[in-house]
Amino acid sequence: MHGAVRFLWRSRSPLARLARVILLPLSALYAIVIAVRNVLYRAGALAVRRLPLPAVAVGNRAVGGAGKTPVAAWIAGFYAGRGRTPAVLLRGYGGDEPKVHERLVPGAVVVADPDRVAGAARALAAGADVIVLDDAFQTLGVARDLNLALVSAEIARQVPWLLPAGPWREPARALGRADGFIVTRKRASFEEAQGVAGALAARWPGRPVAIAHLAPASLEGMVSGRGMPLAALAGHRVVAVAGIADPESYAVQVRSTGASVQLVAYQDHHPYGEADLQRIVRLAGAADYVVVTEKDAVKLRHRWPADVREPLVAVLVVRWESGGDAIVRCLESLPTLTRRL
Repeated sequence: MHGAVRFLWRSRSPLARLARVILLPLSALYAIVIAVRNVLYRAGALAVRRLPLPAVAVGNRAVGGAGKTPVAAWIAGFYAGRGRTPAVLLRGYGGDEPKVHERLVPGAVVVADPDRVAGAARALAAGADVIVLDDAFQTLGVARDLNLALVSAEIARQVPWLLPAGPWREPARALGRADGFIVTRKRASFEEAQGVAGALAARWPGRPVAIAHLAPASLEGMVSGRGMPLAALAGHRVVAVAGIADPESYAVQVRSTGASVQLVAYQDHHPYGEADLQRIVRLAGAADYVVVTEKDAVKLRHRWPADVREPLVAVLVVRWESGGDAIVRCLESLPTLTRRL
């Protein structure tokens, strides 16, 4: 997410407020388009295509930052750990995410294709027996067996408007399509996450609601893969590089180790040109450590100069703090048979 967009959607300054007011007519038009689209799908006027394999959809109603990639990877790993062959289907943009999934779940089939049905056919041909649809909550044209909505516990920090005045792709009532909810938190407290989870449970009683903490658990050399504890950063000067949707949360998490952190933020899916690489190399010379995200590491790993100390990759994990067993039961309920279309 670009810095100007983060300012527009999160700042309470007069300038940001004025910009949002100017954009509100476009948000109203966007709301009408979304409402008409949803009505057409419910009425059957727009086709909903079936996939050849059981499918779990993971997504959220906001633009970026809820943790879709790590949660989708966790779900794929869950199935791989039970002897199945999961496929992760991506929309096809941002070439970093397929590589991240390939590293996080080595046994998974990873397919990037804007046509989810065509991607599912490729996954089936590659031997997959279950599909994880990453960022598919709004993909109403594709049927799924389980619809999981991610809701960021940082929701209170966002303005309430739909795109483009705010970050929301759909109004809150769209969450009613979900079979279950995962409240994710990064810098938000557990109590804040509990508040969001409680509101979801009250509005949609009977549906499972879990809380997951997404945080680095360890470090590893970007090139060598050598492990290193997070505690090793304490008291050191660290440059935190992040080309993700919510770089500030990442910086807060690195800072929680006791390090003195300089954040170098780029927009989500940043391509990292040669000038960017040289900038990071220069900063590395003045810092004790450079720490990068997994999404950025896949783009920097093979270009990093051999004579410069390698950056460290913050290895993110999903820690279930509440309700994780209910999500597991949902995942276990998926059928195992391939469909005949």
